[in-house]
Amino acid sequence: MRAVVFAYHNVGDRCLRVLHARGVDVALVVTHRDRPDENIWFRRVADTAAELNLSFLYGEDPTDPALAEAVRAAKPDVIFSFYYRSMIPADLLAVAPQGAFNMHGSLLPKYRGRVPVNWAVLRGEEETGATLHAMEAKPDAGYIVDQTSVPILPDDTAGEVFEKVTVAAEQTLWRALPAMMAGQTPKRPNVLSEGSYFSGRKPEDGRIDFSQPAAAVYNLIRAVAPPYPGAFTDIGGRRFIVAQARRLESSSVPAGLQPGLHVVDGRIVAVGGDGGAIRVTQLLEGPNADNASPVSVQVFQNIITAKS
Repeated sequence: MRAVVFAYHNVGDRCLRVLHARGVDVALVVTHRDRPDENIWFRRVADTAAELNLSFLYGEDPTDPALAEAVRAAKPDVIFSFYYRSMIPADLLAVAPQGAFNMHGSLLPKYRGRVPVNWAVLRGEEETGATLHAMEAKPDAGYIVDQTSVPILPDDTAGEVFEKVTVAAEQTLWRALPAMMAGQTPKRPNVLSEGSYFSGRKPEDGRIDFSQPAAAVYNLIRAVAPPYPGAFTDIGGRRFIVAQARRLESSSVPAGLQPGLHVVDGRIVAVGGDGGAIRVTQLLEGPNADNASPVSVQVFQNIITAKS
């Protein structure tokens, strides 16, 4: 099997290594350059390709004629996409006679679209996974080749779940490749009516609405915790990021506290609109989690005392 691979991030790194280990002839790797505004906490696929002695190029726009020509010149049997950021146009997918396949970070048809791990944590799911599926013009809509599930524990952050999903992607591809290389690719239905589609998220979506139940506030904190930008609130013109937290029994905080952040018995706590409580174990001050400083309990007490 000869392949062209569009790849980025940790899933791109691990899946590219699986192809190499399985003996797939990777003729070309297409990846992204780092963005100057991005926190690079993940593996660079360009480094992986160089380590494995594979030809690679940077391709931000899959509609670029020069990129399309490079893919055609590689004469792939298959095309793979592993966390490449852009939709690959149908005419480019058609270059590969044995099909084009994407690794998606959810159990399709659930959580089609962008940042599926973050959405799954935000919505309180107890399970997600990785799905290898055929690519079509519509995102995450092609038939399913294989998928692997992973649990989402009650206190898992999206970063922790993403680590599990990366392993699930590796396992899924490893398991599927022998049949694919033998020309017997499994085809399971991807029933879109039984799933869901979600768009991308912006840093501003991390603003905490303390009128929401404490469970919803906690899920937001988990869903955007570092290495993502973090859940935040503004107090007196200063931005505070709840980087780490744990649920508390409501009985451990005084009744009648208003929704928001408080200091109770030497602890920073967040109170939701339903009176539920969350202990904030790491509070930061700054524009985002990458550029913020820790805030002690005493300093925060002084801040909220001065504000009141």
